[in-house]
Amino acid sequence: MDSAYLIETIIKVVVILLVFSALAGIGTYFERKVLAFMQRRLGPMNVGPYGVLQFGADAIKLFTKEDIIPTGVVAPIFKIAPVITAATAFMAAAAIPFLPSFEIFGYEVHPIVSDINVGIIYILGVMAVGLYGPLLGGMASANKYSLISAARAAAVFISYEVVTGLAILAPIMMVGSLSLIDFNEYQAGGIGNWIVWSQPVAFILFWIAAFAETGRTPFHLIANDHEIIDGFGTEYSGMRWGLFFIGEYANMFFISFVIPLLFLGGYGDGSFLGALGLLAKMSFFFFFFLWTRAAWPDVRPDQLMWLCWKVLMPIAVINVVITGFVMMF
Repeated sequence: MDSAYLIETIIKVVVILLVFSALAGIGTYFERKVLAFMQRRLGPMNVGPYGVLQFGADAIKLFTKEDIIPTGVVAPIFKIAPVITAATAFMAAAAIPFLPSFEIFGYEVHPIVSDINVGIIYILGVMAVGLYGPLLGGMASANKYSLISAARAAAVFISYEVVTGLAILAPIMMVGSLSLIDFNEYQAGGIGNWIVWSQPVAFILFWIAAFAETGRTPFHLIANDHEIIDGFGTEYSGMRWGLFFIGEYANMFFISFVIPLLFLGGYGDGSFLGALGLLAKMSFFFFFFLWTRAAWPDVRPDQLMWLCWKVLMPIAVINVVITGFVMMF
């Protein structure tokens, strides 16, 4: 293996880990401010000007808070579950092109860890493995409420993985590739070439499923805000709880990159404006996650399953069949 390529890959991995770990904390500040604005509250105000250092205070709290392992838990599984959640979130980032290629001192940098030819399948597969984090965390805990939350998490994640896969199948048929860079190049001709115009149903289905995949409102059934307990994370403390937290917000950022890369032209022709455009699209989708939490109530588990199996999945199958017929004729 070329040593320059190896060094570049290591640097990209470290940058992704550092940047998106920090963004997970900063994202909580923006979420609390957005929710406060929409609900006529102040949000963080005391730590730094306008509370801008609140995420730093939260990080210090998580790193210094005592790590308690309750009596009665299955300790090895209890300890590894948060690591699975955080690790799978960052592993999914390996196949995402965050920006177009650029040069530094004559060396061309590709802001993607690995452009594998099954990139989309890899991303969806690794994010699906993330289910084992909350599932094992709840099962290894020593109370029935965490177990119930873990079962709910499994039902939601597994169900909406089906919708996600079926929704993305039609665009894959059009592009003929599973690489996100190939998806970007397919749409590089301009806004008129964006896949969202030819696959609006797939776009909406994928977007809805993204909320379930990340466990966000209105599909926040894993650990509802209006419940007394914290779902599968009830018995966790300190940084172990923080790893669940980091995994959730990292997934939100990563899926906010994937949606515009698949449907909204990505970074276009690779220009500077294209890069800014991708960041703007990502910011909108991340903001939309926060917006829905402020504006929408959570649905019941039976409503969520009904929506998945009786509405979204049939629509996704019909969309795939119609796309196949259109491509044939």
